[in-house]
Amino acid sequence: MAAVDDFSRSVHTGLQLSQRIRYGRDNVSMAAPKPPSMKKSLSSSSSAASSLRSSMSHRPSSPMAYAVIVDPSTVDNPDICSYQPYVYGRCDPPALVPLHMHGIVMEVECCLDTAFVSVSGTWRVHCVASNASCDCRIAVPMGEQGSVLGIEVETTRRSYSTKFVTPQDQKDVEKVSTIKNGFLMKGNTYTFKISQVEGGSYVHVNVRWSQKLTYQDHEFCLRIPFTFPAYVVPVVKGTSNKEKVSLKVISGMETEIMCNISSHPLTETRRQAGELSFSYEADVQKWSIGDFYFSYSVCSDDIFAGLLLQTPSLNDYDQRDMFCFYLFPGGNTPTKPFKKEVVFLVDISASMQGAPLEKTKDAMIDCLSGLNHGDSFNIIAFNGDIQSFSSSLELATEEGIRNATEWITNLIAEGGTNLLLPLKQAFDMVGKTGESIPLIFLITDGAVEDERDICNTMKDRLLDGGINSPRICTFGIGSYCNHYFLQMLAHMGRGCYDAAYDVDSISERLPQLLNNALSPVLTNITLDALQSLESHELYPFRIPDLFGGPLIVSGRYHGNFPEIVKARGFMADMSTYVIDVKVRNAKGIPLDKVKISICTLRAPPTVKVCARREVDSLTALAWLDQNQQLEEKVAKMSLQMGVPSEYTSMILVQGDRVKPPIDSVLPEEKYSKLENHKTIYLRNVSIGFGNLTASVDGLPPGIQELDEKEPSGIMMQAASSVWGVFLDRCCCMCFLKSCSRMNDQCAIVMAQICTALACLECLNCCCEICDSCSDLCG
Repeated sequence: MAAVDDFSRSVHTGLQLSQRIRYGRDNVSMAAPKPPSMKKSLSSSSSAASSLRSSMSHRPSSPMAYAVIVDPSTVDNPDICSYQPYVYGRCDPPALVPLHMHGIVMEVECCLDTAFVSVSGTWRVHCVASNASCDCRIAVPMGEQGSVLGIEVETTRRSYSTKFVTPQDQKDVEKVSTIKNGFLMKGNTYTFKISQVEGGSYVHVNVRWSQKLTYQDHEFCLRIPFTFPAYVVPVVKGTSNKEKVSLKVISGMETEIMCNISSHPLTETRRQAGELSFSYEADVQKWSIGDFYFSYSVCSDDIFAGLLLQTPSLNDYDQRDMFCFYLFPGGNTPTKPFKKEVVFLVDISASMQGAPLEKTKDAMIDCLSGLNHGDSFNIIAFNGDIQSFSSSLELATEEGIRNATEWITNLIAEGGTNLLLPLKQAFDMVGKTGESIPLIFLITDGAVEDERDICNTMKDRLLDGGINSPRICTFGIGSYCNHYFLQMLAHMGRGCYDAAYDVDSISERLPQLLNNALSPVLTNITLDALQSLESHELYPFRIPDLFGGPLIVSGRYHGNFPEIVKARGFMADMSTYVIDVKVRNAKGIPLDKVKISICTLRAPPTVKVCARREVDSLTALAWLDQNQQLEEKVAKMSLQMGVPSEYTSMILVQGDRVKPPIDSVLPEEKYSKLENHKTIYLRNVSIGFGNLTASVDGLPPGIQELDEKEPSGIMMQAASSVWGVFLDRCCCMCFLKSCSRMNDQCAIVMAQICTALACLECLNCCCEICDSCSDLCG
């Protein structure tokens, strides 16, 4: 949370600093929030809470660009230089002044359960004098389970673009910046920095990401952060502000799509079976003041399914054909619900203390109240030991739920983590009668040392996969737990997996998982055609049950599918439900790739609809088997499909623009050709395999959350040794900054020491070090 609060406070400081800017005769300055009152509050706690709410209000709620201001004297109108009283000191941490936005274009393509978003924006560095420059920070809040796919930035003198590379590719890169740029803030906001942008110039940014569509009340819902604050509207009169949104929906079915709710005035441009297109474009005086929201449903009351086939492209890493099978619950819920045996496994180790455990308690209490009278349940809280609500399953009566609620409320977070013991105890409790579907929910925020042993033990117990076999649903909190371990457990148990990467999202994500999993529609689903194929591979490797949301699996195969295949599953009364599934070639359906046209790119990139599912499934399997060949396969998939993986890195390639020759065909351009390429590594584009050390130490989720430090902060972190601290204070600008804080006598002594070092040619080494950290020192 510290990273978000620091970011918001820096924006608040930047808005106050922007009041120095003047815009001509009217002497109009950029509106900024009033500074907090200096009057003493009746309660110090209420004052702190008010200050926190003020800073939190500046979290990015839309794509944003900021000028990073270290020296406040550079803040001025680049068009009309004005008299500015000299400002002493420097901003530490640097202030973030929101830049004026001059255009925004958003293109969205929805297919099955995934949306691919491309946002292109143009911002102007309106707050820095024309003879100065500053770094610019870009912040992009993403929607549900958003994952960055690509970034392109154009400035007057530089161009940036991303690509995925393997560890071997990293060794071959000649010019590599030692700085790792970019980090993921709370609210699923990705932010990165662009260096040295001239005052008065424009910054053109395009960011692409994928996100999941939510499924609520039998309709698909898309929400994209698109709420722009008033202070990003250009102040200069006569400026054209163009806002454009295009949306394409491909359901994958031949049935009609019904548009339910739209937050923006979209105009329908195309309609055909299974496909809809909309657009919205306008010159606006104010940017969008609300998030982009769109919901639609597919007209079907019963359970419906489809199977799409796609031949691989010539450059595909895997020349097997691919398929995608989807199964949706439909509008009519079964009249008879499944009878359930539910065991909740709740992590109460020391790291869960505070908000993580309290939010988990609230979600579980609400979930218990939704159990049917015929259901039975138990709760096992675990740390180094286990605490059970009951020695056996309890019926979900009003009294039982009331007692369980009181028991949950009194749970205290402390101690370490032992996961195998509670899992074994939960397995021993369920699946004995054969009349109920067993469900085990695992909620944890930490990693444990014996995760592979746990998976192998559970695999033996889940080998038959019959109707009495427990369904395992897992939920991970924060970044310290091994999310691939949790995914593997869910795959083995035909269950579902979800995560809350920051504590604030637990209240939304966990109830959604619990409610969906407690509403099973079909269990033990099979496709008979798979057995007649020459070979096939499923992602995930076992078809999950159909719960309250869509079920989608993909795969690769050799052989031939018939025109109609049969999908089978068990209903609540243990009868077999059979669905005739029509097999279709994915012609016109972007199963193989989704093309998103981007105005700033010459060649539009492509991403696979099922790419993330395949990559995650194979990564979990590679982790479990410690299979290097699988790791290499995932890396190839990542490079080809353009999606993040644990075995590739995303890099930002920077190229400097140089002035064209006099006889250039484009004399109006100040800069054209790119030279001096430099590679910058971007962080937090994959989730990692957990942090065992942090879990053992009992660190709460997010306590080591990546906090993007400005130059001095990075150097101080790197200088963990005495020599590092010496370098931090004795090199270039860092040394000058330190000298500026010294008295005269101390400065003279330091100058004499430096002269002595120069005689010993020690400064040559210092200069070489400074070359590598020149970007850090600004």
